[in-house]
Amino acid sequence: MAEIILNAETGRTTGSAESRRLRAAGRIPAVLYGHGGKGTSVSVDGRELRHALSGESGLNQLLSLQVGAETHLAMARSLQRHPVRHTVIHIDFLIVRRDEVISADVPIVLIGEAKTVEQEGGLVEHLLTALTVNAIPALIPPNIEVDISGLTVGDSVRVSDLPLPQGVTTDAPPEEIVVLASVTRAAAEETVPEAEEAEGGEGAGPTGGQAGAGSSGGGATPSEER
Repeated sequence: MAEIILNAETGRTTGSAESRRLRAAGRIPAVLYGHGGKGTSVSVDGRELRHALSGESGLNQLLSLQVGAETHLAMARSLQRHPVRHTVIHIDFLIVRRDEVISADVPIVLIGEAKTVEQEGGLVEHLLTALTVNAIPALIPPNIEVDISGLTVGDSVRVSDLPLPQGVTTDAPPEEIVVLASVTRAAAEETVPEAEEAEGGEGAGPTGGQAGAGSSGGGATPSEER
């Protein structure tokens, strides 16, 4: 994964008033931390930040953060957004090393069409949308693809089934369900009456036959025999 250059300015004062002033000027307040160093308050250009994080790797993009005369290899962490406008209002940058294993959340993407599930009146439920993986920065995948084209109702894909690249591991429980192909409520409700009707039809024949036999065979009652 090639890093993207992002310039950061130091010297900003902390506080909500200063943060609002920075955002009004198109800059995003940020903190740079990691490897035991004291957190440094910085700011980055909003447009440059969006460009840096809009690629395939998203928040896991490796960054070459230029801070004055220093350059830090870093990744974006703890991104905060405005509750209404959803614009970035603060971001933390974590200093990393190329040879250290770090944790990152990677999106799980479903590919293919579960046609058999649809034909059976089922529904594909995407229960786990991201997986926390462990790897060196260069090996963190942009996403993890799961092919659902071969699923049938009742099938599931678990964490242990995920195709993790070499050098990538996860601490998530192996049995945790990622994708589940289940029957919809409407399809289940349609199946129940059909089953009940079938059971009723099977029971009606023998019962009716016994009643008829009793009627025809009972032409002479005990009192008539006497």
